[in-house]
Amino acid sequence: MRYPALTYLSSMPEQIDALIHAKWVIPVMPDCRPLVNHSVAVKQGRIHGVIPTDECETRFNADRETRLLTHALIPGLINAHTHAAMTLFRGMANDLPLMEWLNDHIWPAEQRWADEEFVRLGTRLAMIEMLRSGTTCFNDMYFFPNVVADAAEALNIRTCVGLIVLDFPSAWAQDAEDYLRKGTRLHDELKEFELVTTAFAPHAPYTVSDGPLRKLRMLADEMELPIHMHVHETAFEMEEAVKRNGVRPLERLSRLDMLNHRLLAVHMTQLLPGEIDAIASAGIHVIHCPESNLKLASGLCPVAELIGAGINVALGTDGAASNNDLDMFGELRTAALLAKGVSGNPTSVPAHTALEMATINGARALGLEDVTGSITPGKAADLVAVDLGAPATTPVYDPVAQIVYAASRDQVTHVWVNGRSVVEDGHMSRIDENECLQEANRFSQRLASFDRERAPS
Repeated sequence: MRYPALTYLSSMPEQIDALIHAKWVIPVMPDCRPLVNHSVAVKQGRIHGVIPTDECETRFNADRETRLLTHALIPGLINAHTHAAMTLFRGMANDLPLMEWLNDHIWPAEQRWADEEFVRLGTRLAMIEMLRSGTTCFNDMYFFPNVVADAAEALNIRTCVGLIVLDFPSAWAQDAEDYLRKGTRLHDELKEFELVTTAFAPHAPYTVSDGPLRKLRMLADEMELPIHMHVHETAFEMEEAVKRNGVRPLERLSRLDMLNHRLLAVHMTQLLPGEIDAIASAGIHVIHCPESNLKLASGLCPVAELIGAGINVALGTDGAASNNDLDMFGELRTAALLAKGVSGNPTSVPAHTALEMATINGARALGLEDVTGSITPGKAADLVAVDLGAPATTPVYDPVAQIVYAASRDQVTHVWVNGRSVVEDGHMSRIDENECLQEANRFSQRLASFDRERAPS
């Protein structure tokens, strides 16, 4: 398959910024069929063309060329649900049910430690992990979103910053009104940021009351922003919601007029058949976090049924505190395999569908489908090179299947965001990795002492 030929007004090669030559280019859109021995031309941060490599010399004169003879070039992966700063809680409390994990460990630790320094260190650490593993865009939900935005611009990673809303106080805000006031002000301040967009991020139906939800739904319509929210995560959540409100959370959100195309519903492990129909009719996006759900035993999202109903399903890792990594390659594989096991159908979520969930589906959910998510001329050059020449991925009959079922994040060698190199030959281009690791380790010693002091004797 070839993209439409570019039109030239002269026979002279066109001057561009970069050419990236790969064994395979996997565009994702219009489909995931690999283009063999193709190259991607980059100009002013955008994908300028996708053409056979043997035509490049006569068509382009590039300032930089990168030759990747055993690599697949894919769109940058999109992590559609994170709590980036929580990398500093990685491994602090393991093998616990969700509410015990939250109530007895995570929320007390956040109340004590989640200040601007914590968010800066944890978010930078998360960004390094994500960029090195091929994630070029993430959708975050955490305190001090202003700090997250500043770090994203500094490290050159595309980010949807969550304007978090809760009923209870934190170091970031005092009550729901304060969260909304600070969030809307930050949205205006971030308009000039090149790589940062925003979404309202009410934590969950059980932590945000009706009044703030009505107000943020109105604001989301006015500001044309997504609403990013944990929904139907555990059976316990369902039981408590019915006791408190008389209805399940989706019904409550429906009564608040929140079931529409703006809603990014995260987890969705507890669904009835009628609820799936309602989600499809409303155009809701579902963010699937398979590894976090498995580790916390939260339940199993019926991904195959959702996709079959025409629902846009994207992938997220959740926070490193509950996963315990931000590895989208792991999420790809787990999502595909789990869907087959849950549905009893080996054709459920084939490799190309899993890759779409981690790329273009995430872009659609975030309203960025015209910006990123596929290797399409005119979109931002958010690109990832995966070396399939390793023993674990040799031989290659189908590069998409190898990426989903066999490749690891360690095979990511190069990453570009908006046409700028951020990972080259496996190393970060824009930050001193060792300095960041040392800072994170120093901070973790304080966290470990705090958790030990609170542990039951």
